[in-house]
Amino acid sequence: MARRRAQEEEDDDEAEESVEQVFEGREVPGWREQVTARALAVSALLGAMFSVIVMKLNLTTGIIPSLNVSAGLLGFFLLTSWTKLLAQAGFTGVMPFTRQENTVVQTCVVACSGIAFSDQNPLLTDASINPAGGFGSYMFAMSERISEQSGETWDPHDIKNPGLGWMIGFLFIVSFLGLFSVVPLRKIMIIDYKLIYPSGTATAHLINSFHTPQGAKLAKRQVKTLGKFFAGSFAWGFFQWFYTAGEGCGFMSFPTLGLEAYRQKFFFDFSATYVGVGMICPYLVNASVLLGGVVSWGIMWPLIEQKKGDWYPPISNPAASVASSATGYVFVSIALILGDGLYNFLKVMTRTVTALVVQVRGMMSEPTLPISGGGGESLPAAEETFDDRRRTELFLKDQIPNTLALSAYLVIAVVSIATVPHIFHQLRWYHVAASYVIAPVLAFCNAYGCGLTDWSLATTYGKLAIFTVGAWAAASDPDGSGSGGIIAGLATCGVMIGIVSTASDLTQDFKTGYMTLASPRSMFVSQVIGTAMGCVVAPSVFWLFYNAFRDIGLPGSEYPSPNALVYRNMAILGVQGLGSLPRHCLHLCIAFFAAAIAINLARDLAGARAAAYIPLPMAMAIPFYLGPYFGIDMCIGSLVRLVWDRLDPARAKAFAPPVASGLICGDGIWTVPQSVLALAGVKPPICMKFLSRTANAKVDAFLHS
Repeated sequence: MARRRAQEEEDDDEAEESVEQVFEGREVPGWREQVTARALAVSALLGAMFSVIVMKLNLTTGIIPSLNVSAGLLGFFLLTSWTKLLAQAGFTGVMPFTRQENTVVQTCVVACSGIAFSDQNPLLTDASINPAGGFGSYMFAMSERISEQSGETWDPHDIKNPGLGWMIGFLFIVSFLGLFSVVPLRKIMIIDYKLIYPSGTATAHLINSFHTPQGAKLAKRQVKTLGKFFAGSFAWGFFQWFYTAGEGCGFMSFPTLGLEAYRQKFFFDFSATYVGVGMICPYLVNASVLLGGVVSWGIMWPLIEQKKGDWYPPISNPAASVASSATGYVFVSIALILGDGLYNFLKVMTRTVTALVVQVRGMMSEPTLPISGGGGESLPAAEETFDDRRRTELFLKDQIPNTLALSAYLVIAVVSIATVPHIFHQLRWYHVAASYVIAPVLAFCNAYGCGLTDWSLATTYGKLAIFTVGAWAAASDPDGSGSGGIIAGLATCGVMIGIVSTASDLTQDFKTGYMTLASPRSMFVSQVIGTAMGCVVAPSVFWLFYNAFRDIGLPGSEYPSPNALVYRNMAILGVQGLGSLPRHCLHLCIAFFAAAIAINLARDLAGARAAAYIPLPMAMAIPFYLGPYFGIDMCIGSLVRLVWDRLDPARAKAFAPPVASGLICGDGIWTVPQSVLALAGVKPPICMKFLSRTANAKVDAFLHS
């Protein structure tokens, strides 16, 4: 066994030296043969499946790990099976399944399911994911349900409830501009600047490995493992459903650490989803989430609870007082998010500008400048390898006309400027136009920075739009009340995220295509098709959740959608200013904002070994509103992964992602039949609830009376 593993590792090392020599004898299909009907059919199936999974994660905690491994594995398995079945059935002329077609499926699936994302945290998600949908953040934050939790004075001009028609229309208007804005820069980013794009590169390595004999065998075993845990997780979700006939019933309300700890949201809720998430996310992320839960629900909220009647009006119900304080003091978590975002924004932008200046200076000293055009040849570097030459040749073969991209951007921008104000009457045409003037510059910066660091700052730009456009719209309100500024800020956030994030998405795809010899045209077309699918699938999935689970967005519900309240409060702060904060909240916000910057600075100044023990402020902020229960789930997943890594590191590296993906996917897909049952009025038959000994005695006495 040891000899076989050593031989496999040696073979992998040889393949790493020249990947393209392994595939040298295989013909590369044209771009039309890469974007096949079967690839699009599989992409639609997997895109819908992953949209459901992402939406569930999105509306619970907002922590969404990268599902690229799952998408790649399942795409490879389905298309390989499809090809073999047709061949066995006697069909002639069946096209072989190629890595270029696999890349198209991967791109299309991620583009489709990415629309369902609401926020993007590079620590927790894959940096190539598009968070344009905003169903758990800026879009749902416009609703009356979230407005009621924010404690603001109700204003119909600052409310826009979800509607399937306007959500689909809005996404179609704003989700394609970023694709066209970055097309003219494709050659500069990938060939001339040789940007790394770690996520795109990792995806390419994964796809390339699938199409080697050793990789295909491993992929089959990984798919089988994923399927087993998918079935187990789905069955576990179905089993739990029988015991959730009332509020606070079921295993998700199991007081595993005691009733007092349960009241402060410290318990294990038997969630297969977040155990799986914990197995994928880095140990530091999981520990930071749990630490944030301890700081907030173990220390901060109990102390604020003691100040009722002093800092805020007294409320008789203790649970309600926590929720009430959260409507104001939840700005503390926003301060953590903004402090972390500002620090990393400045850090990434500094690196981006510095690297860009060095690149430009180096190229200014060359005889010719790199121009991203039709078929221009770039100067070969002295250290250019066989792989580089082969990939550059194929990458420059099928070009996308820059005139087409620029013309499409202008046409869509004009249509958007005319139509978005009709969807959101609080916005004026010049608000949208200003966004489209600034967005291409930000899109370039985001795509370049993502290529260097794998960090996308799309939501940071979106949050800046909330503050700037929200305040701008409020200041221009005729009656001076600032009415409509909240919706204007949130809508512009969606516009900005939709443009900036898709720019980095497409450049990531170009990098993946470059390394798998997939045509730039097939990458662009599959991204466009996947985005179009997502613009219909993601709102439909959200609409299913919204109608099936009537308490969606409410604190304490199965789907509290915490990011929606965070975004709503950001918009309120942008419109009303710091004077809207409750007593002493500003002091707490300043302290936590400064702490986020100090922690990040300490991480960068400390060595790599010490930085592994310094928490992540963004991850710490997540449980401030929800509680630490899902952090406990994630840490249990981390513990499983840690033990597995110690006992059998090679097997853990190969099979932990499929196991985790199976847990996440099975539990996520269970929500579809659960939603159908809820819409049909079918209710669970049993309520399993836990009471204290005193409460149980009272219940028994009441039943016997």
